[in-house]
Amino acid sequence: MTLALIWRTDLQKKLAAEEDFPLLPISCTMEKVSSDEKKSTIPSVSHKEDTSNCGKGNQDIEQSVNVKNPDASVKEDVSDIQARDLGKEKEKNQEEKKLDDIHVAEEEEETVDAQEKVQSELLSTVNSEDVREKSGQTVGEKISDYLEEGGIADHSEVPNKSPEEVLYEEEEEPVFDGTEVPGMEGNRSLSSRSSDNDSETQGSAWPDKAVALSHYVKQKSLGAMSTVFRRLSGKSDDGLDVADRDKEFVNDDLSKGDKDLLPESVGQKVSKSTERSGWNPLSLIGISHDAGRENKSEQEDSLKDLTHLHPIAMKGRIILYTRLGCQDCTEARRYLQRKGLKYVEINIDVYPSRKLELEKIAGSSTVPRVFFNEILIGGLSELKKLEDSGKLGEKIEYVVSEEPSYEAPLPPLSGEDDLSSGGVIDELALIVQKMKGSISIKDRFYKMRRYTDCFQGKDAVDFLSEDQYLEREDAVEFGRKLADKLFFQHVALENIFEDGNHLYRFLDDDPVISRCQNIPRGIIEVKPKPITDISSRLRFLLSAILEAYTSEDGKRVDYMSIHESEEFARYLRIAEELQRAELYEMPREEKLSFFINLYNMMAIHAILVLGPPSGALDRRKFLGEFKYVIGGSPYSLSAIYNGVLRGNQRPPYNLTKPFGVKDKRLKVALPYVEPLVHFALVSGTQSGPGLRCYSPGNIDKELMDAACSFLRNGGLYVDLITNVAYPSKILKWYSVDFGKNEVEVLKHAVNYMEPSDSQALLDLLSNTQLKVIYQTYDWGLNN
Repeated sequence: MTLALIWRTDLQKKLAAEEDFPLLPISCTMEKVSSDEKKSTIPSVSHKEDTSNCGKGNQDIEQSVNVKNPDASVKEDVSDIQARDLGKEKEKNQEEKKLDDIHVAEEEEETVDAQEKVQSELLSTVNSEDVREKSGQTVGEKISDYLEEGGIADHSEVPNKSPEEVLYEEEEEPVFDGTEVPGMEGNRSLSSRSSDNDSETQGSAWPDKAVALSHYVKQKSLGAMSTVFRRLSGKSDDGLDVADRDKEFVNDDLSKGDKDLLPESVGQKVSKSTERSGWNPLSLIGISHDAGRENKSEQEDSLKDLTHLHPIAMKGRIILYTRLGCQDCTEARRYLQRKGLKYVEINIDVYPSRKLELEKIAGSSTVPRVFFNEILIGGLSELKKLEDSGKLGEKIEYVVSEEPSYEAPLPPLSGEDDLSSGGVIDELALIVQKMKGSISIKDRFYKMRRYTDCFQGKDAVDFLSEDQYLEREDAVEFGRKLADKLFFQHVALENIFEDGNHLYRFLDDDPVISRCQNIPRGIIEVKPKPITDISSRLRFLLSAILEAYTSEDGKRVDYMSIHESEEFARYLRIAEELQRAELYEMPREEKLSFFINLYNMMAIHAILVLGPPSGALDRRKFLGEFKYVIGGSPYSLSAIYNGVLRGNQRPPYNLTKPFGVKDKRLKVALPYVEPLVHFALVSGTQSGPGLRCYSPGNIDKELMDAACSFLRNGGLYVDLITNVAYPSKILKWYSVDFGKNEVEVLKHAVNYMEPSDSQALLDLLSNTQLKVIYQTYDWGLNN
């Protein structure tokens, strides 16, 4: 401080001596310095320090000097010094800024080069399409998943998920969604360990590529996002409303003559149906069923059945009595459908009590029998006689205009003659139900993870000891018995049941099992029935549904009528019984027939709930996310197909198997591949096989018949003129189940073709003159 004051005093004296200017008090000079000037190189002091240190000197100077213009000289001097110092500082800052700009430019060039390199590597990877992740996703799907998880997208759009739900998502089963990846057929034989290592290597480098991927993702996601929002708004791919597209289909495809032939009520029904919202999955069935048509003849066939899709509105009721295996009953169904008459079918094999009713009102139990309200029309021959005599129109007019009287037969009631809800009361279920209402069930942490809706083993032991009057050791054994009966299980599947702080969860509280479509509300109080009994009733009900609501070859399904039928409601009640069914002791034949029949009915259920899948993402959800709980474990359609029936084989274009080594579902899987199941499993597509019902006693012959029917009716076509074979894509996707190469696959298929065609194909294979072109797979709904 003292040096600064001396320096400034000397400066003022020197300037005064050279230019004859008087000296000013230091205090006056300091008052002229602004806050910005304090940043210069001139030392600065506070006003208080100036006055305290130089008070006496200031008085002496003021007495000896006559001040005329005190501020002018010092103000000019100080401003020149400050300007000079500020100029030097500015030059220094400019030099530093130039150096910083050079460094920034170099870093930007390095970043751009790195981004261009990453983008080029990504594009080459996408073009080759031979890189697959462990979950079976393509690179584009992995990018979408990364964005959804918050990698680049806005975090506000990402829902909050518990660590447990995220873990389940990471462990999703591999699903074949119809997307083919060239070069992946040969890689399917690779070991799971090597595929896991590859996926981990790619995953570790993934965050480094996030910045470079952002532009690529934005471009590729435009089409996908527009499709999603269009579907959410009820729009079709061409931008029209769903109802408008249906209306255009009816107006464009129906000729004027066809419109005149339809009854007035049918036209009203068509106009009303086009006004319905596209959000109903059942309405989507009608949309997609004509979307996959490729030739005009099939469109004309659909127009012939239009009166069946939109039956005549009537106040009355038509009842049709049938039974299983009756050909005349099938003809009577087709006759009423062609006439556009909506009817309610009562199968006396499915509803035994209605057989006595039929004998009482008709005099015999002969079927088919048709009732228009309370009037007995008769069988198929009586219907044809009425039509020939011209009196059928009067009967139809009567049932259209008149409501049924109390004497008319009633439709089947919900739960009528249904054995699913009956059974012996399970005392263990009552104890578990009481325990669930007594112990503490809440979210808990176990090994750094949060588990929802679980309880501690010691709480369960305390309850069982008090409720059943057991010692703690006996209570633990009793708890293990309850766990064996699939009432609850360990949250991490580490043990069956132990005393202490181990966490367990009731089956219906599991976050995955609770989302299954057949999980009942609460605990079933009746004892679980044997799986053979459930399979038998499922087989019986499937036969009734197929006879009533499918075509003769099983290639066309009336989903709307199935949804409204009591048979389907009964099937849903049977499916609930699978929650605690025992599967491990099933023989091969029983397991094959049960899972094939269940898969086909489960696919129908998925179509009625989700609607027909319209793309790869929808098929992934359809096959991988729609699940049933069977024997305490969740099973998707893909898990049944590839895990159980294919002996835990990888789905096409995937590198992982459905069931891991520690997965208890692996015990249910067949020991080896059953190649003929590909001709029995129906996912609701046009190019798939026809629906059939399979029984354990004759399963091998029925599978051979299904293979012959599929391959002889378009599944494998050979053009002997051009020496070209046209096999179904099923033989390509699952070629590893039929042979090691394309020749072995075709030789396997030859066994189920017509003898003449099989011999011609064998000759072409022996001469190596055959060219193979796989058919385009039609994913349209088999409606």
